[in-house]
Amino acid sequence: CILELEPWNASPFVLVSNICAAASRWDDKAKVRKMMKGRGVKKEPGHSCIEVNHQVHSFVVDDTSHPQIEEIHTELKRLSLQMEDAGYVSPDTCFALYDVVNNIKQKSLCHHSEK
Repeated sequence: CILELEPWNASPFVLVSNICAAASRWDDKAKVRKMMKGRGVKKEPGHSCIEVNHQVHSFVVDDTSHPQIEEIHTELKRLSLQMEDAGYVSPDTCFALYDVVNNIKQKSLCHHSEK
């Protein structure tokens, strides 16, 4: 089994978990994540960095610790509206591998680093 090749490596667990999620097999995804936790395997969260005025700011998903988070979210909303006006099409939520309603998936994708 792929999970046994490198049992300390989070990548195969995340891959199998994402495959389960893409197939809407939420119980199986939860089992894989529980297996990770039980084995002490942790996925390092992805992060984004931006340099403003020679200062580097780093963000992870749902991070609200930045002192200017309200201004950042306001600017992201403004830019999103500007992008929509220019013809940007909202991302396909089928690639958001969460068991939540569509508008929450869209919000999650809106703040994703690749955007």
